[in-house]
Amino acid sequence: MILGCGEALIDMLPRTATTGEAAFAPHAGGAVFNTAIALGRLGAPVGFFSGLSTDMLGEILADALAASEVDSRFVVRSDRPSTVAYVRLVDGQASYAFHDENSAGRMLSLAELPDLPAEVDTLFFGGISLVHDPAASTYAALQAREAARRVTMIDPNIRPGFIAGHEAPYRVRIDGMMARADIVKLSDEDLHWLMGPGDVVDLARQVLATGPRLVFVTEGAAGARAVTARQSRFVPARTVIVADTVGAGDTFNAGILCALHEAGALTKARLAALSDDEIDAALHLGVQAAAVTVSRAGANPPWRSEL
Repeated sequence: MILGCGEALIDMLPRTATTGEAAFAPHAGGAVFNTAIALGRLGAPVGFFSGLSTDMLGEILADALAASEVDSRFVVRSDRPSTVAYVRLVDGQASYAFHDENSAGRMLSLAELPDLPAEVDTLFFGGISLVHDPAASTYAALQAREAARRVTMIDPNIRPGFIAGHEAPYRVRIDGMMARADIVKLSDEDLHWLMGPGDVVDLARQVLATGPRLVFVTEGAAGARAVTARQSRFVPARTVIVADTVGAGDTFNAGILCALHEAGALTKARLAALSDDEIDAALHLGVQAAAVTVSRAGANPPWRSEL
């Protein structure tokens, strides 16, 4: 089982009311939540670990997990409020205003870390859940506890506006988690934010030098790349009419994890010896699934039958 560890929130997506006024519609979201939903829809065994509210927005999130066949036994429920993100779309590109203070997700503590059964072989981390304590330190502690015996993957999914004022501790946390991870995924923008200017492959190899076995880099409308110590593989993006980019990278993460799971490659030994064909298959499924997500409004990953 792949266990998604991170935030679940409500994306308030911009809409126009029947009266012509601007309005927002609630949609289940959050980077790690979206990846778990996408994995469930692609048919991979997946669970979710996070703090989830018992309020009406939390019920929307819980129902969405169940509907997409995500195991929620590790979810920690509380009466704290749900995190809400108001989304602004400009030419299909999303920016966010987060409301997360004292939320069920943000207040997740070390005392609530689960004991994981053997069936959980891979843990996925990322998103805004890695910014603010106590949750950020809780997830980092879980990865540190499990990294020696299970595969871990991280996608920081950096939101500069959300981390403003917290850059120094955030960088320390992210650097440590990437060094412990077996798989790192970054957008090209994230890669440059963390590593500075330079060639994407060269920068990805600098990330590899800190510890990971495999680095994926998404390059927007161009496509996606995978880099190992001895390989650099690239798959172009699918041509689609873009509704918006909400959840695109999260769906890509699900596609690569699902493909690696199906190849029996989610072990430390196998990740160290992936063939070109196995890497290409992961890139293709990631790009194919993400293309469906960007073709429709909001984070709405495809079911396997849609591919």
